[in-house]
Amino acid sequence: MSHENDILALEDRVTAHARSLGADFDVVPCDPALADTAAFCAHYGFELGDSANAILVASKSEPRKYAVCLLLANTRLDVNKAVCRQLDCKRASFADADETVRLTGMIIGGVTVFGLPAELPILVDLAVMARPRVIVGGGSRGTKLRVDPEVFRRMPQATVVENLALRKA
Repeated sequence: MSHENDILALEDRVTAHARSLGADFDVVPCDPALADTAAFCAHYGFELGDSANAILVASKSEPRKYAVCLLLANTRLDVNKAVCRQLDCKRASFADADETVRLTGMIIGGVTVFGLPAELPILVDLAVMARPRVIVGGGSRGTKLRVDPEVFRRMPQATVVENLALRKA
């Protein structure tokens, strides 16, 4: 199977999962070179506060514990306190690009909460839930989903966490 077919299969898996949850969403195609949040928002006219980043985090200690955290792009993840409380660990950090691909099947710039392995926990910052719609990754760098965040409450492995992220200074 070609790389392009792999990407299409991943995008299909992501949208199929969103549909299976009854998500109200639109697919937003984007230039892969503009997939990083700041560039995407600037080019396509979306506010950072309406875009949510999915970031894989890992505990530092063995056995490693992982979670995908979803937070608004105008905030920063509270890795040292909120994430560590949720993972029940002393220290955590962002997973590297190789770990992200291995555990999610997605590359940075396309990671989303849809289509993840069922055993991977998802932590959603409460501020995400206050938005009428948010832009999230679409599984590849070539698509995004604009979705009603209420769907995150219907995801069995998702937990909404107050103050998971902090306002950027």
